[in-house]
Amino acid sequence: MTASFTDVFEAHRPRLFGLAYRMLGSAEEAEDTVQDAYLRYSRADRADIGHPAAWLAKVVTNLCLTRLTSARARREQYVGPWLPEPVATSDGTLGPMESAERRDDLSMALMVLLERLTPTERAVYVLREAFGYGHREIAGVLDLTEANCRQLYRRAAHRVAVPEGRFQPSPERRDELVTSFVAAARDGDLAGLEKLLATDVTWWSDGGGKVTAALRPIEGREKVLRFLAGISRRFPAGTDFTVAEVNGDSALAAWAGGLLIGTVSFEFRDGLITQVRAVVNPDKLDFVGRQLTRS
Repeated sequence: MTASFTDVFEAHRPRLFGLAYRMLGSAEEAEDTVQDAYLRYSRADRADIGHPAAWLAKVVTNLCLTRLTSARARREQYVGPWLPEPVATSDGTLGPMESAERRDDLSMALMVLLERLTPTERAVYVLREAFGYGHREIAGVLDLTEANCRQLYRRAAHRVAVPEGRFQPSPERRDELVTSFVAAARDGDLAGLEKLLATDVTWWSDGGGKVTAALRPIEGREKVLRFLAGISRRFPAGTDFTVAEVNGDSALAAWAGGLLIGTVSFEFRDGLITQVRAVVNPDKLDFVGRQLTRS
């Protein structure tokens, strides 16, 4: 295989990783999927690859569909809530974040909603919304009819639709709210945290049975504050909290001894935090930890 053949694949690698991550919700599995695609690409007859971008997108999508089928079975046995693996987006790993739409299609909130979809619905939705594929192109990728793809897209869009105003604060205001949350967490300021939380706030923790974490969602401001007061006493000495760009938005990153021990992402309504998603499963923090350490 010539160097130019490899160069062609490497030019498409970021796009392929972005596709696989949106499909799987896991950076580790996305990396493995892209590597599998590379092996298939390296063995393929070049005469059969008229358009590498389309050929590779089809291979990656179908590899993801296979992985999603087995992933669903594994997630049924998962200890506590399952959340997508966080990915830092400031380094261009998932492409440029030059618009609000590009940020929202990578948000933790949307990644969670995508779990409602069947694997095929998810493929149609991701290819259409994140990569701008037409229904005819999607039909070619999935070996379906164009009419079927349109129907799958309508169904998927309805299932992941969010209430109007869910992402109401401006990016600047969201940054301010997250920065205030991080400062209050760093100082152990529960009164300051209380001012930032909606009365119906819900806290989700993904520890995967690997570390101590709430096994069910914690609902309501008072319960969330009691939970925060409890876990703050268990933080390792020297734990620090910083702001990082995760999944296209500002998030809290918790560090201890130079290692990332958690990321916390937020949703807002009327200027208050309504949903909090904390990923503390160490298996899900390796990729983003390496990203943030390099930045």
